[in-house]
Amino acid sequence: MRLVHLADLHLGFRQYHRLTPEGINQREADVALVFRRAMERVIALRPDVVLIVGDVFHSVRPMNAAIIEAFTRLQKLRLALPDTEVVIVAGNHDRPRATETGSILELFTRIDEHVHVIAGGYKPLALESHDMSVLAVPDLPAGAPWPDFEPDPTRRYNVVAMHGEVEGMLPPNLAYPDRPSRPVPVEAIGPDRWTYVALGHYHVHKKMAPNMYYCGSLEYLPPNMWSEMHEERATGVPGKGFIEYDLDAGTHRFHSITGARRLADLAPIVARGLTAADLDAAIRERVEACEGGIDDRVVRLVLRDVPRHVVRELNHRALREYKRRALHFQLDARKPDTLRQRLDEGDARRATLRQMVETYLTRRDIGADVDRAALVSLGLEYLDAADAASEQAAGPVAGPVADGQP
Repeated sequence: MRLVHLADLHLGFRQYHRLTPEGINQREADVALVFRRAMERVIALRPDVVLIVGDVFHSVRPMNAAIIEAFTRLQKLRLALPDTEVVIVAGNHDRPRATETGSILELFTRIDEHVHVIAGGYKPLALESHDMSVLAVPDLPAGAPWPDFEPDPTRRYNVVAMHGEVEGMLPPNLAYPDRPSRPVPVEAIGPDRWTYVALGHYHVHKKMAPNMYYCGSLEYLPPNMWSEMHEERATGVPGKGFIEYDLDAGTHRFHSITGARRLADLAPIVARGLTAADLDAAIRERVEACEGGIDDRVVRLVLRDVPRHVVRELNHRALREYKRRALHFQLDARKPDTLRQRLDEGDARRATLRQMVETYLTRRDIGADVDRAALVSLGLEYLDAADAASEQAAGPVAGPVADGQP
């Protein structure tokens, strides 16, 4: 018994302002193309069950083209695989905020009786022909109770299909929008009691237990696509795709899908002390060193510690040319952090105002004709004079001040 596990398709997603020759948003076309590639691969695998675990669409009210794309591909799958059951669980992008609105996902039940949609509350779904029970858990409203996560003892196969956050989903240093107030602990699900646990919501393929996985999205999408790419490289995940799982053997296989659009995260530039001309040369070097070039790609280049006046003086004609060549060229210019200064290593005390002023004046960009040492000294003299004037104006302190008194 084999199943295929997909999630986070985000059909209808739009980004940037480039159009195809047919007038379709290029990123929307990219997402649809990758979905078609995935569905062709699924048909070739001929699984017994297909699970689509949330975020079929990018919005609750998708455009007609996205609806037609999803309906056409699912219908083609059902015609090619008449014995395959399809289970679709709603994600947070699919769930209407008002219950009376209804879900567009219900449309897919019109294909035939072998397409099952769970868009409201969680419920167990019996797939009689496969002796299987699927506990389908869509994205739930804030405050809604989680299910008991109890398998059906009368079934040979028990599967969870859940869209949501499980504790440990995120790397410790990564923030993620649309997070639930209380992620589900792994032990609450108890993966050892289930044949397989299929998860959706996180866009990176990730193992949570030997039989419990996030399959990831099929394309690089916000909110953290650059972080996703770096996490995949760090953990050895070969990009985007879906999971094939053998329920009898307990074996997992990740099928990578060739993306429609390559990303390029160029090596960041530390701009501290660089002139605009220096920075122009460094940007040009990064662009020319990009393996495969930047044409038609989504490109990011981070500039660290770059003051705004330097950004204004950059060669914007060259930047416009990079933007013309790439599908999208993001110059992420990050100004120096003057509010959070660091003390000597090992000193965890909070910096004093005097230390902060000294550090700021030591690091601030100034003209080449300014004597920095004299500037720092003069700044500290002004600070000392201000402190002295403040103490003189306050006068002598007679005793402790009562709470709430001036």
